[in-house]
Amino acid sequence: MLHYRLGHPSFVYLAKLFPKLFINKNPASYHCEICQFAKHTRTVYPQIPYKPSSIFSLVHSDVWGPSRIKNISGTRWFVTFVDDHTRVTWVFLMKEKSEVGHIFQTFNLMVQNQFNSKIQVLKSDNAKEYFTSSLSTYLQNHGIIHISSCVDTPQQNGVAERKNRHLLEVARCLMFSSNVPNYFWGEAILTATYLINRMPSRVLTFQSPRQLLLKKFPHTRAASSDLPLKVFGCTAFVHVYPQNRSKFAPRANKCIFLGYSPTQKGYKCYSPTNKRFYTTMDVSFFEHVFFYPKSHVQGESMNEHQVWESLLEAVPFSHSESPLTELSTPMPSSVQPAQPTNVPSPVTIQSPMPIQPIAPQLANENLQVYIRRRKRQELEHGSQPTCGQYIDSISGLPEENIGEDRTGEVLIPSIDDSTLPIALRKGVRRCTDHPIGNYVTYEGLSPSYRAFATSLDDTQVPNTIQEAFKISEWKKAVQDEIDALEKNGTWTITDLPVGKRPVGCKWIFTIKYKADGSVERFKARLVARGFTQSYGIDYQETFAPVAKMNTIRILLSLAVNQDWCLQQLDIKNAFLNGDLEEEVYMEIPPGFEGSMAKNQICKLQKSLYGLKQSPRAWFDRFTKAVLKLGYKQGQADHTLFVKKSHAGKMAILIVYVDDIILSGNDMEELQNLKKYLSEEFEVKDLGNLKYFLGMEVARSRKGIVVSQRKYILDLLKETGMLGCKPIDTPMDSQKKLGIEKESTPVDRGRYQRLVGRLIYLSHTRPDIGFAVSVVSQFMHSPTEEHMEAVYRILRYLKMTPGKGLFFRKTENRDTEVYSDADWAGNIIDRRSTSGYCSFVWGNLVTWRSKKQSVVARSSAEAEYRALAQGICEGIWIKRVLNELGQTSSSPILMMCDNQAAISIAKNPVHHDRTKHVEIDRHFITEKVTSETVKLNYVPTKHQTADILTKALPRPNFEDLTCKLGLYDIYSPA
Repeated sequence: MLHYRLGHPSFVYLAKLFPKLFINKNPASYHCEICQFAKHTRTVYPQIPYKPSSIFSLVHSDVWGPSRIKNISGTRWFVTFVDDHTRVTWVFLMKEKSEVGHIFQTFNLMVQNQFNSKIQVLKSDNAKEYFTSSLSTYLQNHGIIHISSCVDTPQQNGVAERKNRHLLEVARCLMFSSNVPNYFWGEAILTATYLINRMPSRVLTFQSPRQLLLKKFPHTRAASSDLPLKVFGCTAFVHVYPQNRSKFAPRANKCIFLGYSPTQKGYKCYSPTNKRFYTTMDVSFFEHVFFYPKSHVQGESMNEHQVWESLLEAVPFSHSESPLTELSTPMPSSVQPAQPTNVPSPVTIQSPMPIQPIAPQLANENLQVYIRRRKRQELEHGSQPTCGQYIDSISGLPEENIGEDRTGEVLIPSIDDSTLPIALRKGVRRCTDHPIGNYVTYEGLSPSYRAFATSLDDTQVPNTIQEAFKISEWKKAVQDEIDALEKNGTWTITDLPVGKRPVGCKWIFTIKYKADGSVERFKARLVARGFTQSYGIDYQETFAPVAKMNTIRILLSLAVNQDWCLQQLDIKNAFLNGDLEEEVYMEIPPGFEGSMAKNQICKLQKSLYGLKQSPRAWFDRFTKAVLKLGYKQGQADHTLFVKKSHAGKMAILIVYVDDIILSGNDMEELQNLKKYLSEEFEVKDLGNLKYFLGMEVARSRKGIVVSQRKYILDLLKETGMLGCKPIDTPMDSQKKLGIEKESTPVDRGRYQRLVGRLIYLSHTRPDIGFAVSVVSQFMHSPTEEHMEAVYRILRYLKMTPGKGLFFRKTENRDTEVYSDADWAGNIIDRRSTSGYCSFVWGNLVTWRSKKQSVVARSSAEAEYRALAQGICEGIWIKRVLNELGQTSSSPILMMCDNQAAISIAKNPVHHDRTKHVEIDRHFITEKVTSETVKLNYVPTKHQTADILTKALPRPNFEDLTCKLGLYDIYSPA
C-alpha cells in the first residue's frame, strides 16, 4: 500500500525508507505491473571485450544504403563483412541490396580458396536481404549458422554497425579534404576500407587487422599491398603510350586519384575528360594539389577544362615498368560495378591552391604579361588563334594584384623563377580562342558610366569574418555594424534559459556604390540563421511583400516616356526598426565570441536580418510611416506607394526590403519624402538609379538600358566558363530535353544553385526565359544531359554578357500582350508550353514561359489556355497603370497566331472542342464582350512570344530577340 501511496517508487528506495518492512525480504522479489507499464526501459548491453577466436569462425555483416546519389558505377549500397578474429574488413558495392546473397556466396568461396578456412557463423541484423530463400538454403547446405539481431536492436550487431560508422567517417574525411563530387562516394568507401585494414586498432592491442591476417597467412598478399600510399582525390597524370598519341599530343592524361586496385598492382585513377578509369603504375602525383580544389563561392569544385591550369602542371611525369590497363575486377557480373560511360562535370573556378614551400618569395616580384585581344570579326571569319593569347596562372599570388583593363589586357604579376627547378620555371601556356574581351567592352560608354561600371569589379568582397578582419575597411565595417546593433538595443547579453535553443548567425559582406560609381561604403551585415527557428515557438506570421520586378519595369517604361526622375534610397539597418514580439535567442556574433563569458548568448529585442519574422515586422513599420505622409498603397503591388498632388503631379515610391526607388515629376514632394524618411529611419541617398538588386541601369536621352553584366561575368568566372566557346542560341532547336535512363546523375545541389542563379538572371534576359524554364523542370533528379543544357545557356551568355532590356521613348500608349503555345512539346508528358510577353507604351515589361498543368487535346486548346494567361497578365498591368495615374479607355491588345483560338473566343458556341475549357472560355468571352480585351491575329513569323515556347534556330531567335527590345551597350564595335 505504501508503494501505491508514494507514487510507485522503486522497491530498493522503499526499503531505504522503511527498512523494518523488508527484514529478511529481498526488494527484488517484489513486482508491480503498473511500474512495468510506466517505467519499462531497454536492456543495457554491456560492452563485450575482444576475445581472440579462430580466423573466420565468426563473420559480422551489415548493409548500408541507399545513397541519395548513385556512385559513378551506378551503385547505391554497400555490404560489409568483418572477420571477428582479425577485424579485417571486406566491402562490396551494390546496385541493389538483393545482391547480398550472391556476394556472400562469392565471399565464402574466396575464404575457402585463399585462406583454407570455413565460415562457421554469419552474424547480421534483421534485414530482409539476409533472409532470402537462396541465401538461407546456401547457409544450411554449408553448415553455416546465421545469427541475427532482434528487431530495432542494432546493439546486437555492434561490430558491423560500428565498422560501417568508421568507414563512413573516414570516407567523409577523404571526400571533404579533397572536395571530390558526391558521386565518387563508392571509391572513397573502398579506399577507406583499404586504409583501415592497415591502421592499428585499439581493440587489437594496436596491431593492424592486416598484421593479424598475415601472421596466420604470411604468403597472402593483395595486389596493391606494397604500393606507397597517396592522397585521395589528388591530381594524377597517367602516361599515354605512343600507340595512343601523336607526336605533338600530350604525353599524359590529367586524372583524379581514387584509390588502389584489389586485383592489379597499380593506382586507380579516373579521367573526367575521357570518362574512363585507369589502373596503372605509370603515373605521377601532385599530392598537394587536389583535382577539385575549393572555389571562392559556396565551396564548389572546378573542372580542369574551365580554369587556367596551374604552374605545377609542368612537372615531368615519372615512369615505371607496370603496364597501363583498364580497371577490372574478378567479381561476378552481378557484383562487378558497371564501367562508367558518362560522368558529371562539376564546374566552378578558383585560382590554384597555394604551394608555400616551393617558393615563398613568389609574391614579392612584379612583371606584366599581356593577352592581346583580337577583333571579333576575326573570330567570326574563322581565323586561328595564336599562342600569344595566354596567361601563366601562378600559385599563391594575391588576387588583388591581378586586374583587367578595359582594353582586355590582363596584367599578371610574375616572379623571378631562377631559384625553381627547371620543370617549374614556366607555367603551362593555355590558348583561349574566345577571350571575354571579344564580347564585352566599355569603349562606347560615357566617361562617368564607364567609371561606374569598372568600379563594380575593382573591390574584392571577403567571404569570412577572418578575411574581413585582415582588411582595415572591412574590419571597420564590422565594428560599425556591431555598434549600430548595440546602439539600437537589438539585444541584451544573458545566459541561455533551460529549454531554449539559440539561432546561429553569420556575416554577409557587400559594397554600396554612389551614383558616380565610387564606393559609398563597405557594408557588413549580421544575419541570423532563421532556418533553425521553430514555428509557434520563436516566430508566428512571416509573410512580407517585396517589389515585383514586373512593377519596376512598368515604372521604368513610364519614367522614360514621361521624363520622370529615377532616384534610389537605402535604409541602413532596416530590419532593426521592426519590433520583435517573440522571445528569440541568438548565438554571439562570429569574431566576438572571445569577449563574452562561456554559455552567454544574445536575447534579441529588435528584429534582425535572417529571422523569419523580420521582413514582416520591418514592412509593417515602413508602411505605417509612408501612409502617415499621405501616400496611397497599391493593391496590385503592395510595395508601391503613390501620392498625386492637386496639380496632377506624381510622387512614386516602390520598396524592395530596404532598397527604395523614387520616381515621378513632383520634385518638391520627393524632397519632402526624403526628409521625412530620414527623420524616421537612417537613410542613405544614393542619387540617380544606377545599381539595383544586381541590375545595372544606364540612362541617356534615348532611353534606359537595364542589364546584369557584372552578374553574368561573375557567374561565368565562378563556374569556370569565362574562357568557354560562346554559342548563338541558349538551346539546341534540334534536340528536346527529357529523362534518359542511362544518363549519369550529377550533383543535385550544384545544379539547383546554377539554375537558381539563371532564374534571377532572367529578370532582364527574356531571351533565356524558355531555356531556364526547361532546365528548371529537372531540379529533383538532374543528369549529365541536363547539366550540359545549363552549360549551353552559360555559353550563350558568354556571347552577349552586356545585353539587357532597352526602354525607349515612343509615341505608343497601348498595352500589348503576345501569347503563344507549343502544343505537346514536352516529350516526357506531352504537355504544352505557354508563353506570353507584355509591352507597355512600346517597351517589354513582363513575360513568362510555363508548362501547362494539363495535357491539351489540340493546338487550339493549348493556344486558348495561353491566351487566358496572357489576358490575366494584361488585366494586372492595367491595374498597376491605373494606380500610377495612367488611366486609359483603350482595350488591351491581345496578339494570337491561332485562328481557331480566336474564333472560339469570339463565337461562344458549346461543342466538344470547348466544353473541357469552359472556365477559360467564359473568362475570355467576358473580357472580349466588355471590350477590356481586343483580340488580333498576328502571323507566326511576327509572333514575339514564340521565343518563350520553344527552342528556335538562330535566324528566328535573333529576329525575335530584337523585337523584345534587347540591346547590348557593351558590345564591341
